[in-house]
Amino acid sequence: MVASITIYTDGAARGNPGPSASGYSIYKGRELLNRECKYNGKMTNNSAEYTAIIMALSWCGDNLITSENLQIELYSDSELVIRQLKGRYKVKSKDMKRLHDEVLELVEEFDSVSFDNLPRSNPNISKVDKMLNELLDTEEEKTSAKE
Repeated sequence: MVASITIYTDGAARGNPGPSASGYSIYKGRELLNRECKYNGKMTNNSAEYTAIIMALSWCGDNLITSENLQIELYSDSELVIRQLKGRYKVKSKDMKRLHDEVLELVEEFDSVSFDNLPRSNPNISKVDKMLNELLDTEEEKTSAKE
């Protein structure tokens, strides 16, 4: 039996590096299996993008590994990260290389994982982006209240 899973990820940083967040939505068909976002603290946008992918694949590994063959389609609005994961671009930064390698290690747990780019205007990417911006707004409000 084959299970098709679709993942939409996004990472956001206000400043580069700056306060950042990562998040994802995971679907099996039209059913939302999980949606999550987290505040990362200070990080670059690209690192936040990779972190979102790691979060999503880790969740799948922890919750979806069964006797079914998992075929995962993962979408991100980051052209750079997707092209690096497809091997089209080299990963030059040491920090990015560590995250890149972590993603490739996670991919080994699944039968099939494809990576593709979608514009931020895609409705599913937009939903994740909205979650991240709401989280970053909340974190900024907390920081302002402490000052």
